Amino acid sequence: MDIQNAQLEVDNWIKEHGVRYFNELTNMAQLTEEVGEVARIIARRYGEQSEKESDKNKDLGEELADVLFVVLCLANQTGIDLQASFDKKLDFKTKRDHDRHHNNKKLK
Repeated sequence: MDIQNAQLEVDNWIKEHGVRYFNELTNMAQLTEEVGEVARIIARRYGEQSEKESDKNKDLGEELADVLFVVLCLANQTGIDLQASFDKKLDFKTKRDHDRHHNNKKLK
């Protein structure tokens, strides 16, 4: 599924299962909360912090999907074509970073 279809699917889900989108500020707070949950898993599972027993069954993929869902909501409610924005950003980063990363001695 491409990003454009994902935005449409989220919009249809909101219309079918939700009353409306939460306002942008509420969704921004939700996004922050979801990113925090991702950070907690990463820090404890892949970082130096020990993982609590209660966190061992947390699904990183599910938490990343929560982040993506809220990002798609924010794009929809602010009129952003995220596919176009992503394509533009990837093109920009490709042109800017190709040689930069290949020449970065820290990445060798």
